[in-house]
Amino acid sequence: MRPLLFRNTSAGSLPWRRLLPVCWLLLALAGCAPTKLLPPGRNLLNEIELKGVDKADAERMQTLYQQKPNSRFPIPKLLIYQLGTNFYDSAKVRRKLNADLERYNRLIAQARPDSAEVAKLTLKRERRNRRYQQKLDKGNAIMRIGEPPVLYDTALTRQTVTQLGIFLKSKGFFRSSVYATDTVEDRRVTVTYHVHEGPPFHYAQLDYTIPDTAVERRVLASRPQSLLHVGDQYDEEVIGQERTRIETLLKNAGYYDFRDQYITLEADTSFVPTTVRLRTFIADPAPGQSHRLYTIERVSFIADAGIVRFGVARDTVVRDSIKFLAYEHKIRPRILDDKLEVRPGDHYSLANTLLTQRQLGTLDMFRFNTVNYRRLPRQSNTLADSVQGQLAAIVNASPAKKYQETTEFGGTYVSGLVGPFANVRLRVRNPFGGAEVLEFGVRTGFEGQYNIANTDNNDGSTPRAVLTTQIGGNVNLVIPQFIIPFRPQRYLVRYNPRTRINASYTFVSRPQYTRTNAEATYDYIWQRSEFHQYVFTPADLSVVNTPFNSIDKAFLANLQALSNQGFPLIQSFTRQLVPSINFTSLYNSNDFNETRDARYLRVYTEVGGLTRKLYQAVFPNLNVFNFARFSADYRRYIKLNPKSYFVYRFNVGVARALTPTTYYPPGSDVQRTGLIIPYDKFVFAGGSSSVRAWAPRRLGLGSAQTLDADGRQNLALEQPGELLLEGNLEYRFPLYSFINGAVFTDYGNAWLLHKDSRENADFQLNRFYKEFAVGSGFGLRFDFTFLILRLDVATKVYDPTHPGNRWVIRNFGFGARQTAFNLGIGYPF
Repeated sequence: MRPLLFRNTSAGSLPWRRLLPVCWLLLALAGCAPTKLLPPGRNLLNEIELKGVDKADAERMQTLYQQKPNSRFPIPKLLIYQLGTNFYDSAKVRRKLNADLERYNRLIAQARPDSAEVAKLTLKRERRNRRYQQKLDKGNAIMRIGEPPVLYDTALTRQTVTQLGIFLKSKGFFRSSVYATDTVEDRRVTVTYHVHEGPPFHYAQLDYTIPDTAVERRVLASRPQSLLHVGDQYDEEVIGQERTRIETLLKNAGYYDFRDQYITLEADTSFVPTTVRLRTFIADPAPGQSHRLYTIERVSFIADAGIVRFGVARDTVVRDSIKFLAYEHKIRPRILDDKLEVRPGDHYSLANTLLTQRQLGTLDMFRFNTVNYRRLPRQSNTLADSVQGQLAAIVNASPAKKYQETTEFGGTYVSGLVGPFANVRLRVRNPFGGAEVLEFGVRTGFEGQYNIANTDNNDGSTPRAVLTTQIGGNVNLVIPQFIIPFRPQRYLVRYNPRTRINASYTFVSRPQYTRTNAEATYDYIWQRSEFHQYVFTPADLSVVNTPFNSIDKAFLANLQALSNQGFPLIQSFTRQLVPSINFTSLYNSNDFNETRDARYLRVYTEVGGLTRKLYQAVFPNLNVFNFARFSADYRRYIKLNPKSYFVYRFNVGVARALTPTTYYPPGSDVQRTGLIIPYDKFVFAGGSSSVRAWAPRRLGLGSAQTLDADGRQNLALEQPGELLLEGNLEYRFPLYSFINGAVFTDYGNAWLLHKDSRENADFQLNRFYKEFAVGSGFGLRFDFTFLILRLDVATKVYDPTHPGNRWVIRNFGFGARQTAFNLGIGYPF
């Protein structure tokens, strides 16, 4: 979704003396003793220490604590709870609850016999009763943001000692011991867990006992993939993973009935001191019986599962020995057949079953799909039948709605102006009978922006805010196979190949210029794995038009000045044809709500205008520029606990003209040569997903200063660059209910790769590290599961382009030149 931007443009700053009352309040609260909240005879668990851990995983052991002190980071939650108790009276809440119950009971009695009114009043009574009960159980809203004092419990300490001992022995420390001591000072308890690890035990021998010779051959053949190796430290967690590996191995080999309870691993520590002899037993299903190997005898595909038409039988189409059943075959069986990895005559395979379900799911044609198996009766009682079985596979797919409409409304708040926007998308499934997805999209929106052409003051120091307009539409067709001259091999189906054809048109009206962009792309998309996707675009063609008479005079003067300084940006606002080829590799192991310990890497390369002479011969009135772009975006999501995360990000982008272009500057008959690329292909820094303390595209270049007539920074001009380096650090944590918080620091900048007359706008190794802009702030995330609304407040800490002292944090305030408010949908990264 498109990020939204909320930016406060009020002038002035907040002096530090205004923060003094807040500071004094926090200091006063910090001085209050939380022990006042403790009941008589109970103590506060203040701190836990773990001593003696050398080789074991101390972090894993800390997760086993049955009782933990109150959280102190990023906010002292016990202090917040204590603040809430100053405004809480449980007796008063109880009186209100009783009075409310009496009032609603009286109203219910008066409403009888009107059952509808009684039901409505009863629902209101229950809802208000739950609200009061929550206050009685957990306190008021402030107390629920904080945490009640953790009362020290010796029984939980003993349980922790037991859990730590079990953990150490599960990791091979068979001679370990654990005990706990506690010290009390001023009713605050410090618990210390003392650990004696002892020597870790390692595998000296790995043996197998498998009576079933067929199973034994498969297991022994897979020993190179085993997770257990001689010399490794004993680890029950890895042993459990090895059991799962063997079970999956045999299920993929046709053993449909095999379960992990047949696998037993026994450890013998009496072999040699500090060593383990591990034996793997795989038992038979019953004495004298071998594990049965199953073959798929037939496959049926029901394409409209869940639909019932009484008295009407489904039509059956047979393709490649597979029966396709449906009341009406809306999707061609050939398309569905390509997605099936469960085939007649093959051995049963769990991997092929899951792959079939995943490939059918990626079609986006079905609400759900399942693959079920039914054992077929044996035809005779021969010996072969005792070790071999047959299955009938039934694929059930429930069709999704043919039409799906999505409407999104939102708004921005930039430069003191509210700008609404709306997106409308219509998805049509299977329009041509080949499981295609056809999408139509329309977007219209307005956004506030500074207008440098018109100012409130004669000296031009205060830009006036105006609304910019953006209107666009697109048509997108996704075909579930590669459209190429030859028929691809069947193995490509495993990579979920798709062809995407897209056409779009965008109209943008800004104070500086009016611009249109008509673009068409042809993409090949495939997936290497569940998390890794590739996109190859052999044809990306766009026509960009900026009517010369639509360019604002002040903006045109600035472009001409840059051209005279050696930066021919003005040529990027001519009528252009932009042909390019690009490739994207995207790896993302996270989910939509970013709740996993995950990694993200997006690498993008693009080359444009390789055949520009051919295009210029056909379209002599269009400029064609030869350029290359590269970007790499890496993100790491580290899960600290179930609801807290540390996220960091590195992003680099490069845009460069490959060959010089000869041109005539507007209003001049003197020919010049320069490195020119289309304006939209430059890299930009700043914005709600970049360095958030700066407005979108306004950060940079390097430490070059763009000043107004009065010597102040010009905040209106975008700063197109050729090299982008930026990074982000963010800690995300829960606050209250569905509200989460974040503290972050962003850094980065954009530079030119060539030198022009602007001082320090180019990238140089001896100073680029001094030119990183730094911004910090905090944010709120409202997690509604289906939608995440984000508000980030970021202030400038270090501004390399600021005239004077670059540590602008000294000028802290909530004015537009110092602090930005970013309102967006979804996480920033």
